[in-house]
Amino acid sequence: MTNGANGSNPTRMVQMVFPDQTNHYGTLFGGKALELMDSCAFITATRHCRENMVTASSERVDFRVPVHAGELVELVGRVAETGKSSVTVEVELYAEELLTGERRLCTKGEFVLVAVNEDGETIPID
Repeated sequence: MTNGANGSNPTRMVQMVFPDQTNHYGTLFGGKALELMDSCAFITATRHCRENMVTASSERVDFRVPVHAGELVELVGRVAETGKSSVTVEVELYAEELLTGERRLCTKGEFVLVAVNEDGETIPID
């Protein structure tokens, strides 16, 4: 297993949720949450391996509670496991009420990313 330059430090991303990212209930689209989580997983895996990485799969993703327009989302990505050419990244998505600071875990999932060369062929990671 490799620790890379990132080591065990988590990747953290923060973004505001605007109305155009929500459904008719005023809550974050599930697809938008997945997009944000995949982006966090990509950055986490790339920082860990310092290789070109692509998403191979998203494992179980649990949508626990909704995120509302006007809230912040914080994504936290951590390397859970490394293989010969893959990295499994756990991503948690938290919502934060901007004015009160109240936070809650909304979504959690795992993403598997694979190291590839310029031709898109799988390569080993150190």
